[in-house]
Amino acid sequence: MPFDFRRFDIYRKVPKDLTQPTYTGAIISVCCCLFILFLFLSELTGFITTEIVNELYVDDPDKDSGGKIDVSLNISLPNLHCELVGLDIQDEMGRHEVGHIDNSMKIPLNNGVGCRFEGQFSINKVPGNFHVSTHSATAQPQNPDMTHIIHKLSFGDTLQVHNVHGAFNALGGADRLTSNPLASHDYILKIVPTVYEDKSGKQQFSYQYTVANKEYVAYSHTGRIIPAIWFRYDLSPITVKYTERRQPLYRFITTTVPFPRALQAGLPAGAK
Repeated sequence: MPFDFRRFDIYRKVPKDLTQPTYTGAIISVCCCLFILFLFLSELTGFITTEIVNELYVDDPDKDSGGKIDVSLNISLPNLHCELVGLDIQDEMGRHEVGHIDNSMKIPLNNGVGCRFEGQFSINKVPGNFHVSTHSATAQPQNPDMTHIIHKLSFGDTLQVHNVHGAFNALGGADRLTSNPLASHDYILKIVPTVYEDKSGKQQFSYQYTVANKEYVAYSHTGRIIPAIWFRYDLSPITVKYTERRQPLYRFITTTVPFPRALQAGLPAGAK
């Protein structure tokens, strides 16, 4: 009897009587198609969705800033007249500015009883402080009331990105209206440089910060109480970088193309 070489055929034809359609095969086929569609849509969603990758490194990211950081401050003092409110800036490079007024605005509150201070200014990239006080007033009030609400304190560019959660306005909403009116407030800030790079390679430079605070009554050398709201800051050497990335096309193709063939190979004959 001659040797039948066809025995080694692993891609044999299925007899016709085994390829008749059945309800079971139809149900399995529909379920497999739905499963394939689900996997495809999942991979498509992953391909379309932008991924945010973050990394840490030691460097000054914004070397073109001239060693400056832009600051935006918005604070309300409901029991202190606008003519008494001033902003002072100091740092370790010798800067000492009393009554900073550039790019600032004072808005009377409560029929002139209080004041809302909004200011845009810059600080050097060295440890220092800026503070809201009555130090620049022509005549010092007898009992200045420094109770306040901080609406905004941010550094650098404002990031309009919803999927990046960080402490870019950590003091926003801070309410000290129930504090001792004659108390000074110290906010100790640790500023962290932050870079956001979108898919086109455009970069935005912002700063996150952590904050600790204390409240105390301070006396001058004459024995008078002269309260102030201090923001003392220092910069972290660590930079946080967020980068937008999208799944490469080749990965999307390699993860979706094999699905139909792989699943079809595992179907029972009657479901094909």
